[in-house]
Amino acid sequence: MPMTIRRLCAVLRVSGKTELLLVILFAAGFAALPVLALLPSLWGFTAAWAVTYLADETLHNRAPGFVRRLATLQLSRTMRFAVRTVMLLALADRTDAPDGVLITGLAVLSAHFLLVMMYSALHHAIRRRRVLPVVVCNLDMSGIDIPERPPAWLYRRFLRKLLHLDLPAHAGLIVALATGTWYAAYAGYALTIGAASVALAALLGQFRAVRRMPGRDAVIAEVNRQLAAHRPEVALYFSFAAVSRDFMYQVNMWIETLEQLDRRPVIVLRERASFRFLARTRVPVVCVPKADDLAELDLSGVQVVLYPGNAGKNVHMLRVAEAKHVFIGHGDSDKLASSNRVSKVYDEIWVAGKAGRDRYQRVRHAISDEAIVEVGRPQLAPVRSHAEHVPGPVPVVLYAPTWEGWSDDDCHTSLIPMGVPLIEGLLAENVRIIYKPHPLTGKRSAEAAAADRTIRELLREDEDKGAKAAKGAEAARARLQEIRARLDEMSGRHEGDDAQQLRDARVPDGDGAAEWQELRDEWHRIFWASRSGTRHHVILDQLPTLYECFNQADLLVSDVSSVVADFVASLKPYVLTNALDLPDEEFRAAYTTAGGAYLLDRACTRLPEILRSVREPLHDPMAARRRTLKEYVLGPDRPTSMERFNAAVNDLADRSTAERAEDLLAPLA
Repeated sequence: MPMTIRRLCAVLRVSGKTELLLVILFAAGFAALPVLALLPSLWGFTAAWAVTYLADETLHNRAPGFVRRLATLQLSRTMRFAVRTVMLLALADRTDAPDGVLITGLAVLSAHFLLVMMYSALHHAIRRRRVLPVVVCNLDMSGIDIPERPPAWLYRRFLRKLLHLDLPAHAGLIVALATGTWYAAYAGYALTIGAASVALAALLGQFRAVRRMPGRDAVIAEVNRQLAAHRPEVALYFSFAAVSRDFMYQVNMWIETLEQLDRRPVIVLRERASFRFLARTRVPVVCVPKADDLAELDLSGVQVVLYPGNAGKNVHMLRVAEAKHVFIGHGDSDKLASSNRVSKVYDEIWVAGKAGRDRYQRVRHAISDEAIVEVGRPQLAPVRSHAEHVPGPVPVVLYAPTWEGWSDDDCHTSLIPMGVPLIEGLLAENVRIIYKPHPLTGKRSAEAAAADRTIRELLREDEDKGAKAAKGAEAARARLQEIRARLDEMSGRHEGDDAQQLRDARVPDGDGAAEWQELRDEWHRIFWASRSGTRHHVILDQLPTLYECFNQADLLVSDVSSVVADFVASLKPYVLTNALDLPDEEFRAAYTTAGGAYLLDRACTRLPEILRSVREPLHDPMAARRRTLKEYVLGPDRPTSMERFNAAVNDLADRSTAERAEDLLAPLA
């Protein structure tokens, strides 16, 4: 039975039994409407009508995946509202309502749908005009006149609000059918058509205001004026098609490093959705979706361009011949991406330690040794070492699998072959589990998505929700929400569109950094303290951060990925999944980070022995190997990673400046 429920949830794209029950009520209600209308049964129809309304609205909030599935089956929200309306009119006809009531109802409800269509067209026109060629953050754009975004009650979720204006007409007609007096029907009709007309008139006023939106050339010219005042020398350039799935961690991990550089930085993004996940920064950020608009930006002073990811749109920046282009990646790992032959297009490749250099050298014709620079990993400063870690009464195991990759060739995730047995084995060993899947888990593979859901259910079922833990978590929730709201505000994140983002853009003051860090520290402190009695955690949001999960864990279980290389900084025990059951020597030879790892077989039979290294720290035969591996993978502790990274930027910027000077003098020689 539980397996059947899980399969139904997977097919219907709902997360649990409550949502599944809502789907059943929703389907039963809609199936009952025509039957009860034709019988006719007024009270039965009213009950089914109310169920469909309430279930529909609740599913939008709790099971958006199911609602999207309905839309693909041509059962959109508008269609569902139309079905309810037609069934209600059929009920009225079957109960011998006067022709005047029926004809007026048909006319009013048809006019309501026409007004919804007109409102949608007007909303689309306003939204299209408010899409700008460039969106910025941390530049002062007050010099350009951009109209305020329409008020939220008119603009956001407008279709939901407009369609629900049929409620007065529906309710009035039902009351009229029940009482036999028809004034209620006419009153409901008047309220529906009047409210929809007022809303349309109000949005028309907003359309007049948006007609004075500045054009493309004016916007780009103002952005260029602000860039000229900032005079950026280093650009971090990022593009990724899946950015809406929080791929911005690849940028966010570099923000603090950029802010500490000697050279003035700028961040260049290519997808509008990037702002949704951008962390707080005082670095100017410019988002330019189109390549021809990017070409219009004045980035002539940029000497060094840093690329945290390989993407097709990188070519739009690589064509700038005057700058030096560097692939910095988003973490060193043994995946193909960390030694890709595409890296030949960059002037230099910056890696954490000698392991990264050797990795590129193993790939024939990848890149010359002179172009590889070891700069360490400046991001790892928050990771506490094993010497600072105080174990709790129960071992804490962090399971952080990678995702399934773009193809089966680079599929390193353990979720599909052994994720569920691993969690079942850990649960049998009486440990606390922190489960933090990759943000893209399940994007390409339905099997990975199913394994992810099963793991979450297993952890929920095993969760020990004692009264004390629940009470503590409830008391802390309000403060956590308050802190998150303040962090979102400080990061410049809001629900506005392109134009509003540009209108609100200002140069940040220098006083927010300390408050930002204090709030993040407080959030993590409250979060972990309020869950001290909680057995397991499923981490899906940006907070708590991956490195804070590192600090909580006694042991990491992960796949071949940069997560493992970063965890090496802690010198704590870690486990690599060997889903193919390769011989240990072969696996360690293939993957550098396996050198200090415990290797877990597909059947997880080694798990009890591996956990002994946590329960009995003196029985940890891999400890010495981890110490050796740390310097090989991440580089030496001195000079610091930040010092080495900053020096590499300065050196390359100086070389870029010198080469430009030579190019200018060459025609005069």
